[in-house]
Amino acid sequence: MRTPVFTGVCTALATPFDSHGSINFEAFGRLIDAQIAAGVDAVCVCGTTGESATMSIREHIAAVEFCVKRVDHRVKVIAGAGSNDTSAAAYLSQHAQDSGADALLHVTPYYNKASQAGLLRHFEYIAERTELPIILYNVPGRTGVSFAAETYQALAKIPTINGVKEASGNFSLVAHTRFLCPDDFSIWSGNDDQVVPMMALGAKGVISVVSNIAPEVMVKMSRLCLDGRYDAASKLQIEYMELMDALFSEVNPIPVKAAMNLLGMEAGPLRLPLCELSEGNTAVLRRAMVRVGLLE
Repeated sequence: MRTPVFTGVCTALATPFDSHGSINFEAFGRLIDAQIAAGVDAVCVCGTTGESATMSIREHIAAVEFCVKRVDHRVKVIAGAGSNDTSAAAYLSQHAQDSGADALLHVTPYYNKASQAGLLRHFEYIAERTELPIILYNVPGRTGVSFAAETYQALAKIPTINGVKEASGNFSLVAHTRFLCPDDFSIWSGNDDQVVPMMALGAKGVISVVSNIAPEVMVKMSRLCLDGRYDAASKLQIEYMELMDALFSEVNPIPVKAAMNLLGMEAGPLRLPLCELSEGNTAVLRRAMVRVGLLE
Protein backbone atom coordinates (compact mmCIF):
# COMPACT_ATOMS: atom_id res chain seq x y z
CA MET A 1 0.00 0.00 0.00
CA ARG A 2 1.24 3.45 -0.93
CA THR A 3 1.11 6.12 1.76
CA PRO A 4 0.19 9.60 0.48
CA VAL A 5 3.20 11.90 0.29
CA PHE A 6 1.14 14.30 2.39
CA THR A 7 -2.43 15.02 3.42
CA GLY A 8 -3.67 18.55 3.86
CA VAL A 9 -1.80 21.53 2.39
CA CYS A 10 1.39 21.72 0.39
CA THR A 11 2.43 25.26 -0.48
CA ALA A 12 3.60 25.74 -4.05
CA LEU A 13 6.37 28.10 -3.04
CA ALA A 14 7.05 31.27 -4.98
CA THR A 15 10.75 31.93 -5.53
CA PRO A 16 11.81 35.38 -4.28
CA PHE A 17 14.25 37.20 -6.55
CA ASP A 18 16.40 40.22 -5.74
CA SER A 19 16.61 43.41 -7.79
CA HIS A 20 19.19 41.78 -10.05
CA GLY A 21 16.95 38.78 -10.75
CA SER A 22 18.93 36.30 -8.66
CA ILE A 23 17.32 34.03 -6.08
CA ASN A 24 16.92 35.90 -2.80
CA PHE A 25 17.75 33.06 -0.44
CA GLU A 26 17.22 35.14 2.72
CA ALA A 27 13.64 35.95 1.71
CA PHE A 28 13.16 32.38 0.53
CA GLY A 29 14.21 31.06 3.92
CA ARG A 30 11.79 33.38 5.70
CA LEU A 31 8.97 32.25 3.42
CA ILE A 32 9.70 28.59 4.14
CA ASP A 33 9.84 29.18 7.90
CA ALA A 34 6.56 31.12 7.87
CA GLN A 35 4.83 28.33 5.99
CA ILE A 36 5.95 25.72 8.47
CA ALA A 37 4.96 27.94 11.42
CA ALA A 38 1.48 28.27 9.89
CA GLY A 39 1.02 24.50 9.92
CA VAL A 40 1.34 23.44 6.29
CA ASP A 41 2.03 19.77 5.73
CA ALA A 42 4.51 20.08 2.87
CA VAL A 43 6.19 22.58 0.58
CA CYS A 44 6.85 22.33 -3.13
CA VAL A 45 9.98 23.98 -4.51
CA CYS A 46 10.66 24.75 -8.18
CA GLY A 47 7.14 24.24 -9.42
CA THR A 48 5.16 26.54 -11.70
CA THR A 49 4.68 29.09 -8.90
CA GLY A 50 8.42 29.01 -8.29
CA GLU A 51 9.12 30.09 -11.90
CA SER A 52 11.08 26.93 -12.59
CA ALA A 53 10.62 27.43 -16.34
CA THR A 54 13.08 30.33 -16.26
CA MET A 55 15.61 28.76 -13.89
CA SER A 56 18.88 27.34 -15.09
CA ILE A 57 19.68 23.77 -14.13
CA ARG A 58 22.22 25.09 -11.63
CA GLU A 59 19.68 27.46 -10.04
CA HIS A 60 17.06 24.71 -9.92
CA ILE A 61 19.39 22.35 -8.09
CA ALA A 62 20.53 25.11 -5.70
CA ALA A 63 16.93 26.05 -4.84
CA VAL A 64 16.01 22.44 -4.09
CA GLU A 65 19.12 21.93 -1.97
CA PHE A 66 18.46 25.14 -0.03
CA CYS A 67 14.82 24.25 0.60
CA VAL A 68 15.66 20.75 1.84
CA LYS A 69 18.26 22.10 4.25
CA ARG A 70 16.06 24.94 5.48
CA VAL A 71 13.08 22.65 6.10
CA ASP A 72 15.32 20.17 7.92
CA HIS A 73 12.67 17.41 8.05
CA ARG A 74 10.03 19.64 9.67
CA VAL A 75 7.60 18.96 6.79
CA LYS A 76 7.81 17.09 3.50
CA VAL A 77 9.70 18.69 0.62
CA ILE A 78 8.36 18.00 -2.87
CA ALA A 79 10.79 18.99 -5.61
CA GLY A 80 9.51 20.03 -9.00
CA ALA A 81 11.47 18.09 -11.61
CA GLY A 82 9.25 18.18 -14.67
CA SER A 83 10.48 18.88 -18.17
CA ASN A 84 9.40 18.37 -21.76
CA ASP A 85 12.74 16.59 -22.19
CA THR A 86 12.46 13.16 -20.57
CA SER A 87 16.19 12.82 -19.93
CA ALA A 88 16.30 16.27 -18.30
CA ALA A 89 13.37 15.33 -16.06
CA ALA A 90 15.20 12.18 -14.97
CA TYR A 91 18.37 14.22 -14.32
CA LEU A 92 16.52 16.73 -12.11
CA SER A 93 14.83 13.84 -10.30
CA GLN A 94 18.14 12.21 -9.48
CA HIS A 95 19.55 15.47 -8.15
CA ALA A 96 16.46 16.05 -6.02
CA GLN A 97 16.86 12.57 -4.58
CA ASP A 98 20.55 13.23 -3.84
CA SER A 99 19.58 16.52 -2.17
CA GLY A 100 17.26 14.73 0.26
CA ALA A 101 13.86 15.73 -1.11
CA ASP A 102 10.94 13.58 0.01
CA ALA A 103 9.08 13.39 -3.31
CA LEU A 104 8.94 14.72 -6.85
CA LEU A 105 6.35 16.71 -8.79
CA HIS A 106 6.29 15.92 -12.51
CA VAL A 107 4.19 17.95 -14.91
CA THR A 108 3.10 16.46 -18.23
CA PRO A 109 5.63 17.39 -20.93
CA TYR A 110 4.65 20.80 -22.26
CA TYR A 111 4.73 21.96 -25.90
CA ASN A 112 5.55 18.47 -27.26
CA LYS A 113 1.88 17.43 -26.78
CA ALA A 114 2.69 13.78 -26.25
CA SER A 115 0.15 11.04 -26.90
CA GLN A 116 -1.17 8.98 -23.99
CA ALA A 117 1.33 6.27 -24.98
CA GLY A 118 4.08 8.90 -24.91
CA LEU A 119 3.01 10.08 -21.46
CA LEU A 120 3.09 6.53 -20.18
CA ARG A 121 6.59 5.91 -21.52
CA HIS A 122 7.84 9.29 -20.25
CA PHE A 123 6.80 8.57 -16.67
CA GLU A 124 7.89 4.93 -16.79
CA TYR A 125 11.37 6.13 -17.84
CA ILE A 126 11.57 8.60 -14.94
CA ALA A 127 10.21 6.14 -12.37
CA GLU A 128 12.89 3.63 -13.31
CA ARG A 129 15.59 6.19 -12.50
CA THR A 130 14.57 7.43 -9.07
CA GLU A 131 13.46 5.86 -5.82
CA LEU A 132 11.43 8.88 -4.73
CA PRO A 133 7.63 8.94 -4.80
CA ILE A 134 6.32 10.81 -7.83
CA ILE A 135 3.30 13.10 -7.89
CA LEU A 136 2.06 13.57 -11.44
CA TYR A 137 0.83 17.04 -12.38
CA ASN A 138 -2.05 17.51 -14.80
CA VAL A 139 -2.48 21.12 -15.92
CA PRO A 140 -3.58 21.04 -19.58
CA GLY A 141 -4.24 24.78 -19.64
CA ARG A 142 -0.49 25.31 -19.46
CA THR A 143 0.88 22.20 -21.17
CA GLY A 144 -1.57 21.54 -23.99
CA VAL A 145 -2.10 17.90 -23.01
CA SER A 146 -4.16 16.09 -20.37
CA PHE A 147 -3.94 12.65 -18.87
CA ALA A 148 -6.78 10.26 -19.58
CA ALA A 149 -8.17 8.29 -16.65
CA GLU A 150 -7.00 5.10 -18.35
CA THR A 151 -3.43 6.45 -18.38
CA TYR A 152 -3.66 7.11 -14.66
CA GLN A 153 -4.85 3.53 -14.29
CA ALA A 154 -1.77 2.24 -16.11
CA LEU A 155 0.63 4.52 -14.22
CA ALA A 156 -0.95 3.57 -10.88
CA LYS A 157 0.59 0.11 -11.37
CA ILE A 158 4.04 1.65 -10.80
CA PRO A 159 4.60 1.58 -7.01
CA THR A 160 6.58 4.83 -6.84
CA ILE A 161 3.92 6.87 -8.64
CA ASN A 162 2.08 8.16 -5.60
CA GLY A 163 -0.78 10.04 -7.25
CA VAL A 164 -1.61 13.22 -9.13
CA LYS A 165 -2.01 16.94 -8.64
CA GLU A 166 -5.16 17.58 -10.67
CA ALA A 167 -5.45 21.11 -12.05
CA SER A 168 -7.55 20.32 -15.10
CA GLY A 169 -10.78 21.48 -13.50
CA ASN A 170 -12.36 18.34 -14.98
CA PHE A 171 -14.39 16.75 -12.22
CA SER A 172 -15.51 13.93 -14.51
CA LEU A 173 -11.86 13.02 -15.02
CA VAL A 174 -11.34 13.02 -11.25
CA ALA A 175 -14.38 10.79 -10.71
CA HIS A 176 -13.33 8.36 -13.44
CA THR A 177 -9.80 8.28 -12.00
CA ARG A 178 -11.16 7.43 -8.57
CA PHE A 179 -13.23 4.66 -10.18
CA LEU A 180 -10.39 3.13 -12.22
CA CYS A 181 -7.44 3.53 -9.88
CA PRO A 182 -6.72 1.82 -6.56
CA ASP A 183 -7.50 3.64 -3.33
CA ASP A 184 -3.81 4.20 -2.61
CA PHE A 185 -3.38 6.27 -5.79
CA SER A 186 -3.82 9.71 -4.26
CA ILE A 187 -5.31 12.83 -5.81
CA TRP A 188 -4.62 16.40 -4.72
CA SER A 189 -6.39 19.51 -5.89
CA GLY A 190 -4.19 21.75 -8.02
CA ASN A 191 -6.73 24.59 -7.97
CA ASP A 192 -7.31 26.64 -4.83
CA ASP A 193 -10.88 27.46 -5.81
CA GLN A 194 -11.79 23.77 -6.06
CA VAL A 195 -10.40 22.37 -2.82
CA VAL A 196 -13.72 21.47 -1.19
CA PRO A 197 -15.36 19.74 -4.18
CA MET A 198 -12.14 17.92 -4.99
CA MET A 199 -11.77 16.68 -1.42
CA ALA A 200 -15.43 15.64 -1.44
CA LEU A 201 -14.46 13.37 -4.35
CA GLY A 202 -11.64 11.89 -2.30
CA ALA A 203 -8.68 14.23 -2.82
CA LYS A 204 -6.14 14.18 0.00
CA GLY A 205 -5.63 17.96 0.06
CA VAL A 206 -4.28 20.75 -2.10
CA ILE A 207 -1.02 21.95 -3.58
CA SER A 208 -1.77 25.61 -3.07
CA VAL A 209 -0.74 28.99 -4.46
CA VAL A 210 -2.96 30.95 -2.06
CA SER A 211 -1.13 29.51 0.94
CA ASN A 212 1.90 31.64 0.08
CA ILE A 213 -0.03 34.56 1.60
CA ALA A 214 -2.82 32.87 3.61
CA PRO A 215 -1.46 29.51 4.78
CA GLU A 216 -3.61 29.34 7.92
CA VAL A 217 -6.77 29.64 5.82
CA MET A 218 -5.81 26.83 3.46
CA VAL A 219 -4.70 24.64 6.38
CA LYS A 220 -8.05 25.17 8.12
CA MET A 221 -10.03 24.49 4.93
CA SER A 222 -8.23 21.23 4.19
CA ARG A 223 -8.47 20.00 7.77
CA LEU A 224 -12.19 20.69 7.88
CA CYS A 225 -12.54 18.54 4.77
CA LEU A 226 -10.37 15.79 6.18
CA ASP A 227 -12.61 15.81 9.25
CA GLY A 228 -15.70 15.52 7.06
CA ARG A 229 -16.92 19.02 7.95
CA TYR A 230 -17.72 20.04 4.40
CA ASP A 231 -20.35 22.64 5.31
CA ALA A 232 -17.84 24.67 7.30
CA ALA A 233 -15.16 24.14 4.67
CA SER A 234 -17.54 25.31 1.95
CA LYS A 235 -18.26 28.54 3.81
CA LEU A 236 -14.52 29.20 4.09
CA GLN A 237 -13.99 28.42 0.40
CA ILE A 238 -16.74 30.87 -0.57
CA GLU A 239 -15.48 33.55 1.82
CA TYR A 240 -12.10 33.55 0.08
CA MET A 241 -13.30 33.20 -3.51
CA GLU A 242 -12.74 36.90 -4.29
CA LEU A 243 -9.12 36.63 -3.16
CA MET A 244 -8.62 33.38 -5.05
CA ASP A 245 -10.03 34.91 -8.21
CA ALA A 246 -7.77 37.94 -7.80
CA LEU A 247 -4.74 35.69 -7.37
CA PHE A 248 -5.46 34.17 -10.76
CA SER A 249 -6.51 37.36 -12.56
CA GLU A 250 -3.32 36.99 -14.59
CA VAL A 251 -1.14 33.95 -15.09
CA ASN A 252 0.36 32.46 -11.93
CA PRO A 253 2.64 33.53 -10.23
CA ILE A 254 2.21 37.16 -11.33
CA PRO A 255 -0.60 38.03 -8.87
CA VAL A 256 0.69 36.05 -5.88
CA LYS A 257 4.12 37.67 -6.09
CA ALA A 258 2.37 41.06 -6.25
CA ALA A 259 0.39 40.10 -3.14
CA MET A 260 3.53 38.98 -1.36
CA ASN A 261 5.22 42.27 -2.15
CA LEU A 262 2.18 44.19 -0.87
CA LEU A 263 2.60 42.27 2.39
CA GLY A 264 6.31 43.15 2.60
CA MET A 265 7.43 39.57 1.95
CA GLU A 266 10.12 40.64 -0.54
CA ALA A 267 9.08 38.30 -3.33
CA GLY A 268 10.83 40.67 -5.73
CA PRO A 269 10.36 40.83 -9.48
CA LEU A 270 9.29 38.21 -11.97
CA ARG A 271 11.47 36.85 -14.72
CA LEU A 272 10.60 37.59 -18.31
CA PRO A 273 8.49 36.73 -20.18
CA LEU A 274 6.32 37.25 -17.08
CA CYS A 275 5.94 40.87 -16.02
CA GLU A 276 4.34 42.86 -13.23
CA LEU A 277 0.60 42.77 -12.51
CA SER A 278 -1.43 45.43 -14.34
CA GLU A 279 -2.62 48.47 -12.39
CA GLY A 280 -6.25 47.45 -12.71
CA ASN A 281 -5.69 43.93 -11.43
CA THR A 282 -3.43 45.25 -8.67
CA ALA A 283 -6.32 47.38 -7.44
CA VAL A 284 -8.64 44.34 -7.57
CA LEU A 285 -6.09 42.28 -5.66
CA ARG A 286 -5.61 44.94 -3.01
CA ARG A 287 -9.38 45.21 -2.45
CA ALA A 288 -9.67 41.47 -2.07
CA MET A 289 -6.80 41.40 0.43
CA VAL A 290 -8.37 44.21 2.45
CA ARG A 291 -11.72 42.41 2.47
CA VAL A 292 -10.28 39.32 4.16
CA GLY A 293 -8.06 41.30 6.52
CA LEU A 294 -4.66 40.68 4.94
CA LEU A 295 -4.24 44.41 4.32
CA GLU A 296 -5.71 47.44 6.02
